[in-house]
Amino acid sequence: MSDLVPPAPYLLLTPGPASTSPTVKAAMLRDWCTWDRDYHDLVQQLRADLVALASDSAEVTAVLLQGSGTFAVEATVGSVVPPDGKLLVLDNGAYGRRIGEIAARLGIVHQVLRYAETCPVDPADINAALRADPQLSHVALVHCETTTGMLNPAAAVGEVVARHGRCFIVDAMSSFGGLPLSMDGLQADYLIASANKCLQGVPGCAFVLARRGRLAATAGWARSLSLDLWDQWREMEDGHGKWRYTSPTHVVRALAQAVAELQAEGGVTARHARYRANQQRLVAGLAALGVAALLPPELHSPVITAFREPDWPSYTFERFYAALKQRGFVIYPGKVSAAPTFRIGTIGHLFAEDIERLLDALAQTFHDLAA
Repeated sequence: MSDLVPPAPYLLLTPGPASTSPTVKAAMLRDWCTWDRDYHDLVQQLRADLVALASDSAEVTAVLLQGSGTFAVEATVGSVVPPDGKLLVLDNGAYGRRIGEIAARLGIVHQVLRYAETCPVDPADINAALRADPQLSHVALVHCETTTGMLNPAAAVGEVVARHGRCFIVDAMSSFGGLPLSMDGLQADYLIASANKCLQGVPGCAFVLARRGRLAATAGWARSLSLDLWDQWREMEDGHGKWRYTSPTHVVRALAQAVAELQAEGGVTARHARYRANQQRLVAGLAALGVAALLPPELHSPVITAFREPDWPSYTFERFYAALKQRGFVIYPGKVSAAPTFRIGTIGHLFAEDIERLLDALAQTFHDLAA
């Protein structure tokens, strides 16, 4: 079946969507009925497999949702913070900032702890904020902030939140499936991710792992009909894999295939090792070409890395992007407000030989732009 899938015109070197395998693409060639028992069984197995990646507890459940990862973040924030609750948002990049924007749009009372985009969040600040304001019922953190590629200290934050008896929401969009983590290790109550990043599925489906006791208490709190997390969960539980509204059947089937391929690769530990090797080789190779990473190595994640743009007179990101795309690679523009950067992702169906080809393409592109 995979012979029917045409070769990709370029590799995606982004934090998602990531490049996918031919077999993940091929999984979407079959149509599925949303009401069919076989499809519901597939959904139930997928839910169990996603939970198993982060927990071995029967107290953790998975809720699948239509849409991008942001849909799942909004569903969680808008459904699990009670009407009399207050959300503490930890913001050291664009995606933490987006959580604050969601809370504001939904009229949720919230406080934002802001940091520079090049600084990890500080658990001591969170401890002080929770001690000072008993109304703060929930804390939201982005685990891997792809604005810079920074990995925030989620476990240390979770310990503080748990000590204060508050609820911890972790946006693990860009880390789930690619970095070793667990619900218990992070002391997370909700863990949010999507199909198209480290799991190496395709865009269109996101999910929330939740502690059943926490989620069960949220009935009636949702600020949205279609993004009602509790109602979606109850439908999947009572209907044994049924969705409330039309589900993205092809995307779900591709995700099931992608999870099977993650397991065949050796699980998250093996995938993390591949991603880390990709990222370290990329950073070393670009350093040899005179291009430095924005962050120090101890703050890097293996997901995506921000690099300082060269100051050559002929350099523009648009020219750089176009030249690199012609050579078979697509990267991301910078998102850091304090420094001109570009970003290169190292996740997805991407291997050592691809990084070597990329470094050759970068060397040729830089030579042309510096001339």
